[in-house]
Amino acid sequence: VGITSLLASAVYSAAYPLHDVSTTNPGANYTFDCLPQLLYEEWANYSVFYKYQPIGLVRKYFGEKIGLYFAWLGLYTQMLIPASLVGVIVFLYGCATVDDNIPSMEICHPRNNITMCPLCDRVCSYWRLSTACATARASHLFDNPATVFFSIFMALWAAMFMEHWKRRQMRLNYEWDLTGFEDEEDHPRAEYEFRVMQKSLSKDQNSKHKIEKLTCQDRLPAYMTNIVMMLLMIGVTFAIVFGVILYRISTKAALYMSSNPVTRSNAQLTVKTTAAIINLVVILILDEVYGAVARWLTVLEVPKTDKSFEERLIFKTFILKFVNAFTPIIYIAFFRGRLVGRPGSYLYVFESYRMEECAHGGCLMELCIQLSITMLGKQLIQNNLFEIGVPKLKKLIRYIRSKQGAFQEEERQKKLQRYETDHFLEPFAGLTPEYMEMIIQFGFVTLFVASFPLAPLFALLNNIIEIRLDAKKFVTELRRPVAARAKDIGIWYNLLRGVANVAVIINAFVISFTSDFIPRMVYQYMYSPDGSMHGFVNNTLSYFNVSHFQQGKEPMDPLYLGYPVEMCRYKDYREPPWSNTPYEISKEFWAVLAVRLAFVIVFQNVVMLMSDIVDWLIPDIPKDISLQIHKEKILLVDLFLKEEQGKARNLESRAWTEGKENCRRSSNNNNNNNSSSSSTVAQPRSGLLANSTNSL
Repeated sequence: VGITSLLASAVYSAAYPLHDVSTTNPGANYTFDCLPQLLYEEWANYSVFYKYQPIGLVRKYFGEKIGLYFAWLGLYTQMLIPASLVGVIVFLYGCATVDDNIPSMEICHPRNNITMCPLCDRVCSYWRLSTACATARASHLFDNPATVFFSIFMALWAAMFMEHWKRRQMRLNYEWDLTGFEDEEDHPRAEYEFRVMQKSLSKDQNSKHKIEKLTCQDRLPAYMTNIVMMLLMIGVTFAIVFGVILYRISTKAALYMSSNPVTRSNAQLTVKTTAAIINLVVILILDEVYGAVARWLTVLEVPKTDKSFEERLIFKTFILKFVNAFTPIIYIAFFRGRLVGRPGSYLYVFESYRMEECAHGGCLMELCIQLSITMLGKQLIQNNLFEIGVPKLKKLIRYIRSKQGAFQEEERQKKLQRYETDHFLEPFAGLTPEYMEMIIQFGFVTLFVASFPLAPLFALLNNIIEIRLDAKKFVTELRRPVAARAKDIGIWYNLLRGVANVAVIINAFVISFTSDFIPRMVYQYMYSPDGSMHGFVNNTLSYFNVSHFQQGKEPMDPLYLGYPVEMCRYKDYREPPWSNTPYEISKEFWAVLAVRLAFVIVFQNVVMLMSDIVDWLIPDIPKDISLQIHKEKILLVDLFLKEEQGKARNLESRAWTEGKENCRRSSNNNNNNNSSSSSTVAQPRSGLLANSTNSL
């Protein structure tokens, strides 16, 4: 009955290696020979967060593949320390210089009486620029000259991280005796062989042609399904981002219609924050959906080997989750505020929703809000709460559904066997989710770091907890995985390298087109009368005659400020209404655009050159390891030479001995032949002599 119940609960069919001992009671039966207990106390414990990981013990208990993941995670966390320090310094520099920032001072000046055009049709009225003082001061914290330096630093940091990991990986390969290890040829998956067998049976039974593999024609329907579904999922992401845009537009108009002055004054901040939270919730939900869709699409392709299956699954999952996480951020960084139009000729969606524009402080502040909420929300909710709560919940459900839940009280009190206890643990699902969350975080740290210098700090704090959380999960919450050998992290290194390269381009565009760094430099060195930043705010604002509003688009309360308005200002480089070409793009716009594009090119090439220099200066193999490998090669060569010399001496001695024996045998044969021939010749002579004697 017991065996039948165990078979029914799939304890044996799960086929997982057992943990050595239980870690639920760390103090019980503790010995230093017991790896799980040692790992639990020295690795899977939050109180030892400041210590280095015992990577050797991790590799000994879980195998090289999992050991390499924790070694990579440890190095990544260690490299975040200098990035966090520099990011904090850049942020503190912004805090220290906010009172000396001339554009912010001009916006916040109490005598500033610049009247701005309405931010929406009808319900929004004219407003004073001085009301954007808080936004302008907050924008300076993240949009200052130090952010350019920080972007260059982070690009070089990414290059150094990749080089240090190659060195660390090479050292581990040497210490773990993997230098000469080659991946064994994977056996075909059972699903692949089943499909090949089905294809063989569907052919003519009398056909002598043996079918050994699936061709591209066999996989063509699966490939077409993959392409269509991937495009559909990306389209769903774009549609959701567009829906959030409509939410922001409509909600902002509704808040401006409120009779409460506090609600109207905080409408911008409310809309930004709630929209960012909605984006976060949608990202968390779609991440789970996209993971399931990617696995289903990979199963449809029927890859031949497990390695091919894993690589295809990783690639699809990365594409979908990357687009899901960064599409809202990319929209705010590069598209918001650039498809607006101008007063009197705005662009509309569905002929009723006016495209939203950035606040006067620029879109960089909104980009910072979106990036910080998305990054912190994913780390706190998805990476930590889900990893802690979901395995425990699944373990509880599995226990309730199992036959153990129906046993009598005395049977329940009996001590379970190790295979029964481990069966209630969560099955090991591979390292793909662990790597995926870290590579998305790596994207947050490097791609838009110009808008959020504190991103490395929050990533560091998260990873300090993440290492111990993953360690505890592997030791106590998961079934022991099958140990697998590996000499590198595989396709993840290529994805990291791709993200690091894309980060250089994206940060260049963020500094050029999202921040006001380039317009400030152009004004200071080309248009400022005294070479300072005085007058920059007025230079970036164009004029609009309120009589040129379209019919039905003018404010319902034109006297909201207490005086009639004839001219309002808006942020753009356009000709004034009294010029020969009113509202046309000015020459200054083209000058700023040319400098922006030139900065992108120069920034990208300089950073790439410096990255190549870093790659050249830091060798892939540590010097001591290369010397040790060289010595071992010399010893092996000497050993082979000695062995060959020994073989040659043995052959020479054997040949000399055989030659000597041959000479001895030949001499003996010659002596025997000579004696026999002399006796045969002497006999007739003696007979003849006897006959002669007798005759005499």
